[in-house]
Amino acid sequence: MAETRLRFAPSPTGFLHVGGLRTALFNYLYARHVGGRFILRIEDTDQSRKVDGAAENLMESLRWAGLDFDEGPGVEGDCGPYIQSQRLDHYQKYAQQLLEQENAYPCFCTEADLQQMREEQQAKNEDTRYDGRCRHLAPEEAKEKLASGTPHVIRMKIDPTRPAYVVKDLIRGEVRFTPDQIDDQVLVKSDGFPTYHLANVVDDHLMSISHVIRGEEWLPSTPKHIQLYEYFGWDIPEFAHLPLLLNTDRSKLSKRQGDVATEDYRNKGFLADCLINFVALLGWNTQDDQEIYSMRELIENFSLERVGKSGAVFDTNKLRWMNQQYIKQKSPEELSVLLQPYLPDFAKQSDPEQLQKIIQIVRDSLITLPDIASRLDLFYNDNPELQDDALLAQVKSDPFQQVYKGFVAQLEQADELTSENFGQIMKKVQKETGIKGKNLYVPMRIALTLVEQGPDLSAVVNVFGKEKCLQMVKNVIE
Repeated sequence: MAETRLRFAPSPTGFLHVGGLRTALFNYLYARHVGGRFILRIEDTDQSRKVDGAAENLMESLRWAGLDFDEGPGVEGDCGPYIQSQRLDHYQKYAQQLLEQENAYPCFCTEADLQQMREEQQAKNEDTRYDGRCRHLAPEEAKEKLASGTPHVIRMKIDPTRPAYVVKDLIRGEVRFTPDQIDDQVLVKSDGFPTYHLANVVDDHLMSISHVIRGEEWLPSTPKHIQLYEYFGWDIPEFAHLPLLLNTDRSKLSKRQGDVATEDYRNKGFLADCLINFVALLGWNTQDDQEIYSMRELIENFSLERVGKSGAVFDTNKLRWMNQQYIKQKSPEELSVLLQPYLPDFAKQSDPEQLQKIIQIVRDSLITLPDIASRLDLFYNDNPELQDDALLAQVKSDPFQQVYKGFVAQLEQADELTSENFGQIMKKVQKETGIKGKNLYVPMRIALTLVEQGPDLSAVVNVFGKEKCLQMVKNVIE
């Protein structure tokens, strides 16, 4: 195939899982790295699981994450439509071809028949699978059932005598499956809709997909897809199956242990570029210590050779750390825009210049964007008071009280308090009390910021001004 073409093909059954985001990202990065095309296809042939609005949500999540597709719903190309329920004529055509080639057959087994079959196999400690009974129906009997409208599915024939299926996986190397591991897969359901197996093979061929990058849960299905490619006489694309995402206890990532939807992290104030960076490192690495990557750097460095085979742990603590680094890197203008949805009304209605200064002061303490709300009380409350019992005990000590009384005496003589003269005032307090360094500034930090470690004190006093600083220090003087 002359052009490298990759696709992300989610089912519209809910929100975009972070595992799906990683699959989309790796397809996107590979396509961009080699100058290929990234295609979005909505696989909605399982109508029973389809959720209204899910396709639109998937596309919005991809756009938010910066994964713009070259072809897909709303971005039409030569291979559309890109929604499988609008492509049923293609699947019917190729299913008919398989029937005519005698590579497939109609199966009239009811759900009750299949359940009985499974129970009998389990009783004999056999693998539960379709036993192929309908492939041996006399042609006349099959025709009569079809003519009478008997409900049926279409199954693909698997030749038990053929050589092993060899999956040439770009991550795992050669993986072999014997024919006895594959049953006669349903290709078309009784409602006339294709299963994933037929639809994805037909569409990947018609859309000229050169590389299929997907989760490892699809690896056991790949022999079925190879068989279909062989029956149709089509070129087989390159396959790459990504490792599972795991919880920190190494169980499969699931909703039971935390958030799994891209939208969950977006709503909780994680930045799109941070989540993309974090997800990119789940199973892929550049074999150095770099952890923060721009999208441009990810595209430049990405390769399937550096994707591992073992599961990748989704460490939320690592994600939170990374989000904090991204917030620190944002310019004041960028951060102000990002924080807007999370600002209380009183902050939105305040002086914009003052708000910008406050955001700069608290920026480095923000882990997620909603944290801004809890950082603003210190600045917008006229008289915030210390509540921490451990810190209250410290401020009562004699050295702390000396610092506070000396500071108040010096400040009351000053016309104003700014970041410029704060240092001069503190030098005078040092000279009078004989207290210096950490022992001089920690008491002031606790009195003014109500925490032991926090933002730059000179920036804080510049926003507070003389009267508020006086009030806060007097609050802790006994």
